[in-house]
Amino acid sequence: MADVANEKVKNVVLVGQGGVGKTMLAEAMLHLSGKTTRLGGHAGTKPTLDYDAEEGARGFSISTTVAPVRWQGTRVNVLDAPCYPDFVGDAYAAMSACETALFVVDGSGPFGAITTRLWFAAEELSLARAVFINRLDRPDADFDATLKELREHFGNNFAAVTLPMGVGDAFEGVIDIIHMKVRHLKDGKLSVEEIPAVYLDAAKAAREALVELVVEVDDEMMMKYLNGEEVSQQELEGLLSSAFAKRIFVPVFAGSCLEEEGVTSLLNDIVAWFPTMEDFGRIPLVNGEEIDISPDDDRPVAFVFKSLDDRQNGRLSFLKVLAGTLTPGMELNDARTRKAERLGHLYLMCGRETTDMKQCAAGDVCVVPKLDVMTGDTLSTTGKVEAAAFRFPNSLYRSAIEPDKRGDEGKMFAFLEKAAAADPTIKLERDEDTGQTVISAIGEAQVSVLLDRLEERVGITAHAVKLKIPYRETIRRVASAEGRHKKQTGGAGQYGDCWLRVEPNPGAGYEFVDEVVGGHIPRNFIPAIDKGVQETMREGVLAGYPMIDVKVAVYDGSYHPVDSNEMAFKTAARIGFQKAVAQAEPVLLEPMAHLTITVPDSYAGSVMGDVSASRGRVEGMNAGAGMHAGQAVIEATVPYAEVTDYATRLRSLSRGTGEFEMKIVGYEQVPHEVQDRLAQQYAERRAEGR
Repeated sequence: MADVANEKVKNVVLVGQGGVGKTMLAEAMLHLSGKTTRLGGHAGTKPTLDYDAEEGARGFSISTTVAPVRWQGTRVNVLDAPCYPDFVGDAYAAMSACETALFVVDGSGPFGAITTRLWFAAEELSLARAVFINRLDRPDADFDATLKELREHFGNNFAAVTLPMGVGDAFEGVIDIIHMKVRHLKDGKLSVEEIPAVYLDAAKAAREALVELVVEVDDEMMMKYLNGEEVSQQELEGLLSSAFAKRIFVPVFAGSCLEEEGVTSLLNDIVAWFPTMEDFGRIPLVNGEEIDISPDDDRPVAFVFKSLDDRQNGRLSFLKVLAGTLTPGMELNDARTRKAERLGHLYLMCGRETTDMKQCAAGDVCVVPKLDVMTGDTLSTTGKVEAAAFRFPNSLYRSAIEPDKRGDEGKMFAFLEKAAAADPTIKLERDEDTGQTVISAIGEAQVSVLLDRLEERVGITAHAVKLKIPYRETIRRVASAEGRHKKQTGGAGQYGDCWLRVEPNPGAGYEFVDEVVGGHIPRNFIPAIDKGVQETMREGVLAGYPMIDVKVAVYDGSYHPVDSNEMAFKTAARIGFQKAVAQAEPVLLEPMAHLTITVPDSYAGSVMGDVSASRGRVEGMNAGAGMHAGQAVIEATVPYAEVTDYATRLRSLSRGTGEFEMKIVGYEQVPHEVQDRLAQQYAERRAEGR
C-alpha cells in the first residue's frame, strides 16, 4: 500500500502533436526515477503506459495514462494524454486535472495544428505552460529555429532554461541555464560539468533573456534589474516559481527522450519551481462561488476527469481532489445524480498497474473502481458542490452504425451506451426519422476503435454506414381529388367515399378540417379519414419521406348504411390524399444546416470556396473575430446532405486547425435532378416490394 500522506504532489500533463515522443518522455521519467528498470517502449522493451492492444496496433496513444514519478521527495503525477486528432478530447480532460501543461514538440519539424489547439485550450484553463523540445539528437534538429517558431506563434515570453550542447550526432547533453552547468549522461549516470568555452556566450545570452522575463513578476526586482544591478542566483531561483505560476514566462527545455538527455534537468525544475494546485488560489464552482484548496477540509470535494472501462480492472473513475482528503470507505454524493457513491478503494495507477492508497489529499489524483459516475461529475459530502465544467471539443463526426448480424442490435446499443457514458466526446442517439443508430464522435478513427472494441469485448461485428438524410415532402398548390374504396366479397362489403382538398400550409405543420355538411359522411367516420391522411403523410407520396406543412379538408363524400366502416373510410382517405397530392405539385425538401466555422485567416478563402461548391451560401465572414488572434469566423447555410462528413472535410481544408458548430435550421426545396433521382429510387423499391 502506498503511503502518500506527507508526499508533496504536482500534476503535469504531456500534450502536443501526435508522434513527437510524449509517451517516451513519460517512460524516460519513470526509468530515470527508478520506477522501471529499462526505458519502456524502446529496443523491444514493453511499454508501461501504452499498454492497450489498440494503441500497439495503431502506433499512438488512445487514452490518458498516469505515470507517478517520485523525484527528490516529490511525486509528479505525469498524465500522458493522447493527442491524435480523434482522441484529443482526453487531452482536454487531462489538462483540467493538472496545474501545468508540458508541450512536447519535435526539434526537427513543425509542431502542427494540434499543438496550437491545445495551447489555446491550456490558456483558457489558465494553466502554466512549458515546452520540451525533443529529438535534438536527429541530424535535422534545430533548437533555435523551433524556439523562434514558438515565439512567432504564441508570443515573446518563451525563455530557454536548458540549451542543447550540440545537435544531431554531436548532441551530448544539455546546458542548465539556471545553474550554468552542463548535465549529461555517462554510462547511464548523470554527470555535472562546467560549460565549455564554445557554448559559454550562448548560455550567458540565454540566462540574460530568462532574467529579463522573470523579473517582471516583482516590481522591486524589476527596478533593480533596470538600474543595471545584477540579479543573484538566489534571487533568480526565488522568482522562477511565481513568474511561472503567473504565466509571465514559458520555460523551454531541450533534450532527447530516446537518449534520456535533458530529462533529469526537466524533473529537477518540475520539483523545484513548477506549481502545485495551492499556487492557483481557489477553485471556481458552477454557481459562481469558490472553494479553498486545503487537505484539512472535513468536507472533501473531488471531480471526475476521466472514466474508463478496462478489461482487467473494470469501470475506473479518475478523480482530482479539490478539497479535503479522501479515504477508502468514504461515502460522497454526486452533484448530477444526487446519489451516494462509496469509495471502496483508492488506487495510485502507473499505466495499468494499481497500488492501494491510504488517502488522497487535495491537489492529488487517484483512481476509484466501480463508481456509477460520469466524466465531469463532482463528488462531495453534501452533493451540492459542482465544479465548473471544462470544455470538450465538438463531436461533429456523425456515423450510422449497423450490426453485421440481425438480432445483435440490442447488445450493440448497450455497449455503445456504456462507451458514451465513459467518454463525453462520444454521443449516441437513435434517429427517429431515419431509424438509424447514430454515433457522434470527434473523428473517424475514434469510431473505428469503438467498433474494434465492440468485436473484442462483446463478440459483435458492426460497420459504419452512410447517414440517411431526413428529407421531407410537401406541396406547392391547391388540389382536390376523390378517394373511393368499394369492395364486395360475398358477405358484408366495404365502402368509403370522400372528397379531399389539399393546400400548402407553410410553417404551420399539418392541419385537418371537416367541411362536410348535410350528413354526406357520418361524423363518426371523420376521425378515420384524418387518421388515414396522417398515416399516408408519414409514409410520403413522392419519394417515401414524411410530408409536412399540408392543410387537408374533407368537404364531401358518401357512405353505405351497411358496408361503410372506419377501415373503409381510412382506406378511401389514403387513396384520395395520394391522388390530390399528385395534382398539387409535390416537392421534396432537404434539411439545411447552419455552420459557424472558425479557422485561421489563411484558410478562410478555401473554406468559403468549399461552401459554395457544396450548394451552400456564405452569409458572413468576420476576419479576426475568433477567440484567438488571426482567426476568421464564417457563417454559412449548406444543405445537410452536403456536410454529413464536414468534420473530415474541414480537417483537410484547414490542416486540422478549424472548428465548427452546426444546427439544422429548416428545410428548402431540393434541386430538380435530386428530386427526380430520389423519386425514381422510391418507385424502384416499391416495384420490388421493399
